[in-house]
Amino acid sequence: MAKSIIFDIKRYAIHDGPGIRTTIFLKGCPLRCQWCQNPEGQETNPEIILRSSRCAKECNECVSVCLQDAISKDGNSIEIDKAKCDLCAKCEEVCVYEALEVVGREVTVQEVLAEIEKDRIFFDESGGGITFSGGEPLMHVDFLEAILKEIGKKNIHVMLDTSGYVSFEDLGRICEKVDLFLYDLKIMDDEKHEKYTGVSNKIILENLRKLTELGKSVAVRIPFISGINDDNHSIHMFVDFLQSLKSVKQINLLSYHRGGCEKYIKLRKEGSPITFQSPSDERIEDIKKIFTDSGFSVKKGG
Repeated sequence: MAKSIIFDIKRYAIHDGPGIRTTIFLKGCPLRCQWCQNPEGQETNPEIILRSSRCAKECNECVSVCLQDAISKDGNSIEIDKAKCDLCAKCEEVCVYEALEVVGREVTVQEVLAEIEKDRIFFDESGGGITFSGGEPLMHVDFLEAILKEIGKKNIHVMLDTSGYVSFEDLGRICEKVDLFLYDLKIMDDEKHEKYTGVSNKIILENLRKLTELGKSVAVRIPFISGINDDNHSIHMFVDFLQSLKSVKQINLLSYHRGGCEKYIKLRKEGSPITFQSPSDERIEDIKKIFTDSGFSVKKGG
């Protein structure tokens, strides 16, 4: 039975496609975008989150219950030795203040289908459905292929949010079972793309071209970061490339926000999170006009 690791299921989502949707977040991503909003989705394995602000000074339950001696406490400060931690989740179970949480759990196709079925009435009434996101959901292509086969029997609308940094063979395995792709583009300049995401964009652009040549429905999502990809030269590089494709009409403009920085700290990742700036509202409107004047339908957010 196909299994995978998810890190969240978001119900009643209204920003992940048409109608009311249930979004399944699969864990693991080949990119390391410096502005990542879901750093808990980068690693494929479960991780532990520590919310220091919730920790109670007088409580030592997590230290007492940890059989691996991975947790130490000095006053109101907790430290977790990741090398010792076996992610047993006993600390999470005893923490009444919800300061500790293991993010990521293994699920089967049937378990996720059971969760989806709970929301079926909302899909039917709103024209919504399921969105698979991440991380990069196509890192779990065997699981995706298996669950999409079952969802197809139920006539539920399916969207897939992807970075496109996958083999086209894997894309081909699931593309006929997906109604709409949310395809993320970050930066058109390849050298710059590799600097800020850790990977080249060549396979990403080529896969997008191939998807559109197959006539698949694609909405392109571009996260704009001030000083990185919001200058006119970058915008016109996006426009020129997208105009060369066959079926991309919808562009979603996303504005950077700092929510990922706090998660980065809670995950105790090495180094300090990089803080960027969001383009001004006026600049986003200017960008929207450039895309609109170029013949695209443009939506802010989503």
